[in-house]
Amino acid sequence: MIGMFDSGLGGLSVWRQLRHALPQQDVVYLADQGYCPYGERSQAEIIARAEAITAWLLQQGAQLLLIACNTATSAAARHLRERYPQLPIVGMEPAIKPAVLASQSGRVGVLATHATLQGDKFRQLVAQFAGDTLVVPQAGKGFVELVEAGELDSERSRAVVGRALAPLLEHGVDHVVLGCTHYPFLAPLMRQLLPAHIDLIDPTDAVIRQTLRLMQQHGIATEDGDNARYRFVSTGQPPSMAHFLQHTLGTNAGVEYIDLPG
Repeated sequence: MIGMFDSGLGGLSVWRQLRHALPQQDVVYLADQGYCPYGERSQAEIIARAEAITAWLLQQGAQLLLIACNTATSAAARHLRERYPQLPIVGMEPAIKPAVLASQSGRVGVLATHATLQGDKFRQLVAQFAGDTLVVPQAGKGFVELVEAGELDSERSRAVVGRALAPLLEHGVDHVVLGCTHYPFLAPLMRQLLPAHIDLIDPTDAVIRQTLRLMQQHGIATEDGDNARYRFVSTGQPPSMAHFLQHTLGTNAGVEYIDLPG
């Protein structure tokens, strides 16, 4: 069984691809909506949440942990790997390398939360892969809140997304990296607002491939039964999560509430 978590609903952009890649694999997804968004929280707070969530997912039988959150990966993945050295852990990171390799203008943008852009991992990726390419960081201020509210295409969402994209356009980027799992849900809107020559890069495919590799390496069966069982849990707003699952992802599922102190 795979245990997944995110600060909220954003990681469902990873889950929707995971269910196609592993249609017979059981998954428990925990949305930490009671503490969402993570982007403005301290590293210590995020580590505490990640520890509590990981311990709970292990109690449910998770054999692999998928941190479906860029901010939590940046803040807590190293800590979790040190604490659980035998647990296969997959995290998210901004896809800077493929953006740099594909860029023709020598300028790429990275949309992410403030915490991710200020993290050591982001700086390391830029130092390792940017070379002569200009990497333009831009916080997607308000993006997480829009997705959590299911507000993916409205006047307000167009204004919020348009403000974040404007500096990237001014710098002449030709690729925009989606550095938060919430952001792919706003990708259709971004494509409407961006010129056709600008590509969006979502690292989810690479994350799914890494999940499959680690499962094989650790001898984890890629199927648990005839039909996968999906369990959805929220620390904050089960009705909003259930509504999002139904209306955005076409999945009718119950959502449990848990009180999970950090």
